[in-house]
Amino acid sequence: MYVRVSFDTKPDLLLHLMTKEWQLELPKLLISVHGGLQNFELQPKLKQVFGKGLIKAAMTTGAWIFTGGVNTGVIRHVGDALKDHASKSRGKICTIGIAPWGIVENQEDLIGRDVVRPYQTMSNPMSKLTVLNSMHSHFILADNGTTGKYGAEVKLRRQLEKHISLQKINTRIGQGVPVVALIVEGGPNVISIVLEYLRDTPPVPVVVCDGSGRASDILAFGHKYSEEGGLINESLRDQLLVTIQKTFTYTRTQAQHLFIILMECMKKKELITVFRMGSEGHQDIDLAILTALLKGANASAPDQLSLALAWNRVDIARSQIFIYGQQWPVGSLEQAMLDALVLDRVDFVKLLIENGVSMHRFLTISRLEELYNTRHGPSNTLYHLVRDVKKREYPGFGWIYFKGNLPPDYRISLIDIGLVIEYLMGGAYRCNYTRKRFRTLYHNLFGPKRPKALKLLGMEDDIPLRRGRKTTKKREEEVDIDLDDPEINHFPFPFHELMVWAVLMKRQKMALFFWQHGEEAMAKALVACKLCKAMAHEASENDMVDDISQELNHNSRDFGQLAVELLDQSYKQDEQLAMKLLTYELKNWSNATCLQLAVAAKHRDFIAHTCSQMLLTDMWMGRLRMRKNSGLRVILGILLPPSILSLEFKNKDDMPYMSQAQEIQLQEKEAEEPEKPTKEKDEEDMELTAMLGRNNGESSRKKDEEEVQSRHRLIPLGRKIYEFYNAPIVKFWFYTLAYIGYLMLFNYIVLVKMERWPSTQEWIVISYIFTLGIEKMREILMSEPGKLLQKVKVWLQEYWNVTDLIAILLFSVGMILRLQDQPFRSDGRVIYCVNIIYWYIRLLDIFGVNKYLGPYVMMIGKMMIDMMYFVIIMLVVLMSFGVARQAILFPNEEPSWKLAKNIFYMPYWMIYGEVFADQIDPPCGQNETREDGKIIQLPPCKTGAWIVPAIMACYLLVANILLVNLLIAVFNNTFFEVKSISNQVWKFQRYQLIMTFHERPVLPPPLIIFSHMTMIFQHLCCRWRKHESDPDERDYGLKLFITDDELKKVHDFEEQCIEEYFREKDDRFNSSNDERIRVTSERVENMSMRLEEVNEREHSMKASLQTVDIRLAQLEDLIGRMATALERLTGLERAESNKIRSRTSSDCTDAAYIVRQSSFNSQEGNTFKLQESIDPAEHPLYSV
Repeated sequence: MYVRVSFDTKPDLLLHLMTKEWQLELPKLLISVHGGLQNFELQPKLKQVFGKGLIKAAMTTGAWIFTGGVNTGVIRHVGDALKDHASKSRGKICTIGIAPWGIVENQEDLIGRDVVRPYQTMSNPMSKLTVLNSMHSHFILADNGTTGKYGAEVKLRRQLEKHISLQKINTRIGQGVPVVALIVEGGPNVISIVLEYLRDTPPVPVVVCDGSGRASDILAFGHKYSEEGGLINESLRDQLLVTIQKTFTYTRTQAQHLFIILMECMKKKELITVFRMGSEGHQDIDLAILTALLKGANASAPDQLSLALAWNRVDIARSQIFIYGQQWPVGSLEQAMLDALVLDRVDFVKLLIENGVSMHRFLTISRLEELYNTRHGPSNTLYHLVRDVKKREYPGFGWIYFKGNLPPDYRISLIDIGLVIEYLMGGAYRCNYTRKRFRTLYHNLFGPKRPKALKLLGMEDDIPLRRGRKTTKKREEEVDIDLDDPEINHFPFPFHELMVWAVLMKRQKMALFFWQHGEEAMAKALVACKLCKAMAHEASENDMVDDISQELNHNSRDFGQLAVELLDQSYKQDEQLAMKLLTYELKNWSNATCLQLAVAAKHRDFIAHTCSQMLLTDMWMGRLRMRKNSGLRVILGILLPPSILSLEFKNKDDMPYMSQAQEIQLQEKEAEEPEKPTKEKDEEDMELTAMLGRNNGESSRKKDEEEVQSRHRLIPLGRKIYEFYNAPIVKFWFYTLAYIGYLMLFNYIVLVKMERWPSTQEWIVISYIFTLGIEKMREILMSEPGKLLQKVKVWLQEYWNVTDLIAILLFSVGMILRLQDQPFRSDGRVIYCVNIIYWYIRLLDIFGVNKYLGPYVMMIGKMMIDMMYFVIIMLVVLMSFGVARQAILFPNEEPSWKLAKNIFYMPYWMIYGEVFADQIDPPCGQNETREDGKIIQLPPCKTGAWIVPAIMACYLLVANILLVNLLIAVFNNTFFEVKSISNQVWKFQRYQLIMTFHERPVLPPPLIIFSHMTMIFQHLCCRWRKHESDPDERDYGLKLFITDDELKKVHDFEEQCIEEYFREKDDRFNSSNDERIRVTSERVENMSMRLEEVNEREHSMKASLQTVDIRLAQLEDLIGRMATALERLTGLERAESNKIRSRTSSDCTDAAYIVRQSSFNSQEGNTFKLQESIDPAEHPLYSV
């Protein structure tokens, strides 16, 4: 996009154009690139580092890049970096070129209003104009009426930068958009631009790229050698002046003027950051840019941290902000944590936790609610979920207020979130946010009257208070707690709440981070798996974009995989503690267990794990110790009770995972058993000691086996019988045998003649159905949800429960009719005949216990669903043919319901091969004469009767061949799909079966009525003793209640498993082929860059040596010439002196006298002095 504007256009109009018309987001950083306008070359490595660092700085911080826009000089290098980035990534960097209109080549191609114009970016070497760089995203072309001259854009660009810097990047601290100038190469005017930036208010930090040439190198030199206040010593001053003269071909006066400007810049050298390639701390230019901004901002540590948060540069925060000795105001890091959570900055959250932010102190009710109401981050479905929950909460008049949608200013409360979580988790799950204690605290803290809170936020379970409720309430009202107490609205497990928040807000990375921290990691993974799966289902039901549902399903699989891998890791380390992890009660997750959460999430792989299956096997067998032929031995024990004495049983130590109710019952049984006399005990102990002593030399394994056998022999007879009949496997076969007997009796009463009054067999069947109905009512009343309506909803979610209810009601109708006189008695018998069909189909549920038959039952269910879609398609084809056939062959029919039957009757049976050949084309028209001479009168032909065989042929082709084979193909696909996971399917269904029979009474219908009477009697006795019932006593599930010390031990073990899991995961990642290839490629790249540096140095040294050789050769030649010249001069001097001497001796023989004076010295020898006395007047040649 581009726009042509006047050079004096107001910057606010330009910014409005960019943000509103161009749809650009306001930048979090503005990088203004300045440098040389003439083309120049950068060192290959420097160019690579410059481009990579500039792109990284822009991408990670959401920055805008301002350049000159034309395809010359430093702007061309910026365009090359953008080109490399565009080829590797789809992300578009906002690069805005601000260029003068007068120097743009092919201007006529850009003229127009609201038009799209093709622009030729190939430059003309003969033209003085330049083309625009095609890699920029936007252009602002400033026009001042001149042509071929720069400068029209300077003022406009500076004003626009100034106006953008005034825009608020963070409304909380009032921080404007930071601006930084990046200098690469450049002429003398670049130094003036730097001074202008430094003198601005507020000053703009500058980053100088050393080694790029000209102005950048001079600025870097001055920054390195100048002192505080812009002073520099004389020698360096002269050297710098000479460098300026040579670089810019300046005169001495011009160089001194530019030197003064340079020294003015150095007075604020703290705002100048020099990037030197290869220096420590400045390996990347993006670090230099952001570090310069932090220095130039002159802000406090919290404000600097806010800038780093806005840029999403945790490396800057770690290296430049969180330094030793940094002072932090109270609460500043907590505000930074809130900003990091809102902006979805996982690395910053981790950094803040590492630097001492306590999540327990940080997370309050108000902050968590603020996080749920944030508009930042990825799009999520929370708003739609709250709306759906509100519809369910206000089904009548209350919902009219919302008019189908939440108000625009509606603020989501934590109570709404609790309802959403319960809606997504389903079943009997109860969120802490919807419990009465939390509601009371929430309304007292944030209600209109804001009375004092009644209790601290405890997140405990709701215990029904029946008697004593008024007293407790009165006592609570007397408690006086200060609302300003900082502990009143804190959460005991903040990482639980934050992980659920991240999951509901669809912030997967944040959710995975919080999953790693805190306790109960396995439970958190399963809860997140269920929440994501339920949100994906809701997204698909609400016809949202498919990508949302697919992404949520992917998130669910990630958490499910984490749960399985953590279970596998814990199972490898300690089997017993791993089983405790699966079965201990999770007070923070609706008192469920990890197994129950996995079933709620339909996590087949988790249930199919060896650890889970070992638990289920132990639960299935109860206290029976059987390996092979368990079914036959149990049936034998049921049919022949004395055979129970031959079975082996487990002791208490072999069952550390039994529920609390089972343990209490076991202790009561042990207490009821009469103690043996002391003497008898001592004798047994002596026998046991003697036995162990005789085998002292054997292995410890044999001793353990003997000890176990001795303990088994000590189990009393009464307890054996009790434990046998309470084992789920025994209950299963007991119920199955009773059910088979019930079916045989039902067969008898429908196959034989029905008498006026029911026979004994029929009364047994009626009692079976009646007691079964009572058992279904007991299941509803004993289920986990607190409210009766919720109990019914949860119970109806099971498919077999719905069909059982229909079958029982239908049988009841048939029984009432059967007791009446004719013809109602026959109708009742027909209902019996229809009803027995279902009870035979009910056998399929019993088959689920079998490893081979169970998956087939699931296949049948899935194929039935596939067939329903097929029936809809088949119905369209069938009706199209049936209506046309009926209308043509029978045009004179009267209105009747038989018409509907006739439409479907024959076409339907044709699907199975019955084509009714005699009716395809019946004879009609003229009479026919048979062979015996008789004349057959034929009916007249119907108009268009010939069409019926034709459309019948098409119908059979489509229905019998196309659609039927399509259905077979779908069935085949379903078969292979279920077959591949048949083992997981069977193990998952096995859990439901085991839990069902674990919770059922011992006696099957119709004898189950005695179990019900016993349970009622026990309940009444319990109420008579304790005056109120304990909910935990009714919990017969696979749940382990442990002490606080044991809970701490389990949590410590889980944390160790997590650490070991991530350690092994990191080792696997580091040893993977992809990671090795990546590390090797990085090393090879670094080595190649170093080799390139060595090659460059070698080439430069060779060039230097060649230069030295040339200069040495020149010097040798010059010295040779000088020597020759000296020799010639010496010869000339000698010849001249000889001539003068000979001429002097001939002309001055008479006029000169020689005075000799000799002296003798013992050490130096003789010395001769010659003195000539010549009259200057007579000899002017020698006058001076």
